[in-house]
Amino acid sequence: MTPKFDSAAAFGKVAVLLGGRSAEREISLQSGAAVVRALRERGVDAHPLDCGAEDFVVRLTGGGYARAFNALHGRGGEDGVVQGLLESLRLPYTGSGVLGSALAMDKLRTKQLWRGIGLPTPAFRRLKSGDDLAPAAQEIGFPMILKPVHEGSSIGMTRVGHERELESAWRTAARFDREVLAERWVTGAEYTAAIVGDTALPLIRLETPRAFYDYEAKYQADDTRYHCPCGLPAQQEADLQALCREAFLAVAASGWGRVDFMLDDQARPWLIEVNTVPGMTDHSLVPMAARAHGWDMPELVWRLLQTSAAGVNG
Repeated sequence: MTPKFDSAAAFGKVAVLLGGRSAEREISLQSGAAVVRALRERGVDAHPLDCGAEDFVVRLTGGGYARAFNALHGRGGEDGVVQGLLESLRLPYTGSGVLGSALAMDKLRTKQLWRGIGLPTPAFRRLKSGDDLAPAAQEIGFPMILKPVHEGSSIGMTRVGHERELESAWRTAARFDREVLAERWVTGAEYTAAIVGDTALPLIRLETPRAFYDYEAKYQADDTRYHCPCGLPAQQEADLQALCREAFLAVAASGWGRVDFMLDDQARPWLIEVNTVPGMTDHSLVPMAARAHGWDMPELVWRLLQTSAAGVNG
């Protein structure tokens, strides 16, 4: 059970870490700005701190901060790096610790771990070079999806329907990462489960006319549809929430986050990935699920800030 703060003043001065230098910098700036506004609405002394600035560590250590709200997406902020810095500074922070952040950011190791403990995830293969494309096609078959192992927001991802498209998709993913993951395509509905503390929020079913829920569908398109309630029977939704929580805890994630999964045409679940610092923009899924649960944005960020109560190590 997450300890509760009885007043905004009890949190002390809060650094909202945003921006950074990853490919998701612009989304992080938007998320962080939304978090700052919502925290201030609840009376929290919150201040934005751009981690992409050269002097950000100096500003962090010299700013008199009592804790950090991590709104950084992607490498440097979601992969254990900034968590390690905060641990060294003994500065409490929101969300997962070093291990959970590093594991969840690594799509390949996440899937290897899930498979090792018997959780359902689509067949996959690591692509270290172009020489691995033909064996992957033979092993996984088409369609498949290629993705960078260490990126978020669907950056560098491509659905591949034919062998002639493989090399181009691999080159697209390899622009962002030395490690590329080939994963069996699951035909079915896409869902996401937000987790805040001990609470699994209502599932959201995603619907897009695009090939999949890509970067544009997430942050730019007006034709993406979000269904919450998701339309599943109550017991099935509860079972899927429990599965997602198990998958979340399996990678040592904690505090809050989001688990994405698919239901195939036989209603079988397939776990896709864990996000330990999900987006908090106007298009983002966690605020949407929170609203369906009865939490407005200020209430949500208040509860997320409470995940820093455990102190160092998230």
